[in-house]
Amino acid sequence: MIEDLGELRTFDRIVRGGSLSAAARELRVSLAVVSKRLTALERRLHVRLLNRSTRRASLTDEGML
Repeated sequence: MIEDLGELRTFDRIVRGGSLSAAARELRVSLAVVSKRLTALERRLHVRLLNRSTRRASLTDEGML
């Protein structure tokens, strides 16, 4: 359950910052940690929340809900 909060906080920071890198800087964790948290959240929910590119992350339709 504690992991859920970290994953949700990370997702929020990605959306607000517009990228995984921005979220990593704000949360003061590595980019790998941000990526793993996002992947874990998406797996648990069985849905892709973000479209990722090398520079930006944008919400999918499911991620907007």
